[in-house]
Amino acid sequence: MFRICARTGGLRALHGAAASRGFGTKAAAPSRLRNVVWATSVAVLGGLGYVYVTDTRAGVHKYVATPLIRLMDPEDAHNLSIWCLKHGLGPVDRTDDADVLNIELWGKQMSNPVGLAAGFDKNGEAIDGLFNLGFGAVEVGSITPHEQAGNPRPRLFRVDESRAVINRMGLNNDGAQVCGDRIKSRFWRMLAAQSRRQGETVASLAAGVNRSARADRLLGVNVSKSKASVPESYSDYVDGLNELGAYADYVVINVSCPNVKNIRAGADVAVLESTIAAVVRARNQMPDYRPPIVLKIGPDNDRDQRRLIAQLAIDYRVDGIIATNTTLSRPHGMDDPNEVALQTGGLSGEPLRKMALETTRDMYRLTKGRIPIIGCGGISTAEDALQFAKAGASMIQIYSSMTYDGPGKVCEIKDGLVDLLKGRKWSDIVGEDARS
Repeated sequence: MFRICARTGGLRALHGAAASRGFGTKAAAPSRLRNVVWATSVAVLGGLGYVYVTDTRAGVHKYVATPLIRLMDPEDAHNLSIWCLKHGLGPVDRTDDADVLNIELWGKQMSNPVGLAAGFDKNGEAIDGLFNLGFGAVEVGSITPHEQAGNPRPRLFRVDESRAVINRMGLNNDGAQVCGDRIKSRFWRMLAAQSRRQGETVASLAAGVNRSARADRLLGVNVSKSKASVPESYSDYVDGLNELGAYADYVVINVSCPNVKNIRAGADVAVLESTIAAVVRARNQMPDYRPPIVLKIGPDNDRDQRRLIAQLAIDYRVDGIIATNTTLSRPHGMDDPNEVALQTGGLSGEPLRKMALETTRDMYRLTKGRIPIIGCGGISTAEDALQFAKAGASMIQIYSSMTYDGPGKVCEIKDGLVDLLKGRKWSDIVGEDARS
């Protein structure tokens, strides 16, 4: 009987344990399912959030991040932007450029005609971060033969009401050797990565690739004079070309910076001619690769001065002209209630647009369309870009507009151009005003 009771009790115990296990299993299953659903939702939302935040077209950059950054000191904000782009923390343009934006310049293909002007990345630190924003060309510099600290701070100012910037930076940069080593190292590093992916030798890739190390983008290097150089001397430009030219898709001679007293080539025709002649001669003597030489001029030249500059460019076979640099003048009608514009320095941004557009139009006509003109100054919309193209700009450059609208500005302009072109190609409208 005890055995029967024991057996019965044991069966009841086993039944109870099984039931307990069964109840536990039923309770745990919904809990595990909820965890899986929760984790999946977080992962999906996180992924979508990442894709959104890292897209140049995301409104968060224009309406949140950029206004917050503008609360900082202008130069500190600029340095933070460079640091983020240098370390891969900038947004990315993930959309292929429309065919109507494709252009050819100096025998090289570009996916779009929107470039970044010199002055943003003075030392060539954030080249790939800038290309990732969607630029067809990135121009670094100005770079001088020797390291320079530039002028004392404060030296960078925003004129918010006029969407303008004033700078008297004074060509602060790390010098040609340091910048050159940085640019060279990036070039060979990019080619080594391509070699591993494509199974080709680095040497074979180097023979046919752009100096940007990107098939449809150009890297420009802007060179200028050291502060201590003699005003009439052109040796700094030649030294900059020799140090940096082999790794540039084009080299810009900055003869028009208004913030350096010893740059006289922009105002003295004799000095300008000797400078152009020396740089072109040095380029022609380069043993292998010979980059196009581009002249950057100011907006304050009168018509006679422009005519002389155009003739020199033709005579010495300069490959391009950038119109224009910043101006020391203050265009009439600037909205400046806080009188920031009283600060000395070069003015850029929207108040410069009319002067830059006029100079672009004049230089295109004076060179009879034989020399590519790069329009630069106050461009902030697709409509502005289209105006410069019709005036004769083969390519445009922006910079100050990003201060106010953020890193998505380049894509905003490209998208707007596609709509405005209505199926026509950018290259078909270059110089249209001069032909009408």
